[in-house]
Amino acid sequence: MSPTAPTTAATTAPAAPAAPAAPAAPAAPPTAARPATPTTAPPTTTPTRANHPAPGRRDPEGRRRAILAAAAELIIENGASTLTHRAIASRAGVSLGSTTQYFSSIDELREAALQQLSAEIDADLAEMEEYVADIESAPERAIEELHEFLSDRRAVQADIALMTAGTTDPRLRELALRWSDRLIEMLTECIGRERATALAVYLDGATMHAALHERPLDREQLTAAIRALMNMPESA
Repeated sequence: MSPTAPTTAATTAPAAPAAPAAPAAPAAPPTAARPATPTTAPPTTTPTRANHPAPGRRDPEGRRRAILAAAAELIIENGASTLTHRAIASRAGVSLGSTTQYFSSIDELREAALQQLSAEIDADLAEMEEYVADIESAPERAIEELHEFLSDRRAVQADIALMTAGTTDPRLRELALRWSDRLIEMLTECIGRERATALAVYLDGATMHAALHERPLDREQLTAAIRALMNMPESA
């Protein structure tokens, strides 16, 4: 009898060790971006007067108003005597030649600008007229309007510019006197000529005070002075 072959126990063969992973292939160098085909940019337009028309370019009257407004503001800031074509053109944003196109001389332009400031003061005075009419019976309303005017630095400076121009240029004196003459005329109907004149002179002084100080006279000071002037005795 042949010898029986030994029975081999069923055993699980140990797993073969995993083969080491192959090294990753080096990444391909990035492909250089293909340069974009240059496109022709629209030509840059240098700003010109045609692209940015000056105020009133298509409106001659509008341009004239811009020049006048610039002149008026410069008068308020620096006085009428310092006005120049170049400064006005720069402030108005127009060419230097435009100022002489509409005004033959700096004197004509100065006078026109002062006329404009005077018209603004006339408008303020017209608003006060209804209060002035009641100044004897209800002075508080007129005093409140006066205090508002004295607190408006631009209005005060415009009035001072007119007065200064009138003292140095006889041609502008009538224009400078328009405000006080009109005020005296309105007040005379209520309190008589002498009191009206005294009150107008006091208001000129109060305006100068407001121009030179940070704050104008307060309401109480204005009230006391105006009441005293309204009650002053008339000369025989």
